[in-house]
Amino acid sequence: MLKDAATHYAILTAMLAPAFFLTATASLLMSANNRLARVIDRARQLLVELETVSNDDERARIEQLILMQRRRSRITLHGSQLLYLAISCFVGTSLTVAADAFLGYRFVSAPTILAALGVTMMLAASILLAYESSLAVRVVNDEMDHGHKRANERRLAGR
Repeated sequence: MLKDAATHYAILTAMLAPAFFLTATASLLMSANNRLARVIDRARQLLVELETVSNDDERARIEQLILMQRRRSRITLHGSQLLYLAISCFVGTSLTVAADAFLGYRFVSAPTILAALGVTMMLAASILLAYESSLAVRVVNDEMDHGHKRANERRLAGR
């Protein structure tokens, strides 16, 4: 009887282990979703600016910025999708551990494979989101450079 209880606790412990990965994945997913929302907001602002601009050079610059936002949104979306799949793998890991115990340990390596897939997807998503962050910084730096250039041109024109 005591051995059965210990076995059940071991199974429950094994089922809960993926919860640590779930927590980390959920945190990354919240960050990715917030980033995606900011990218979408910025793209909408640029579309409004595009409607009001008459200068061809400025129009081309805004169109390039819109293309970069589109690229950033796709990268962030792919990262989010990988994180959702990772969550599915970690939940699948827990369920497979329970089913494996219930069915007499016939799934041998399935829980490990699901966990490894989940961790791999987290890694891939993290790499994508890190790349998207570098694009975001590049865009902001370009916008600041352009703003400084315009401010200096206005200052010189005012002399």
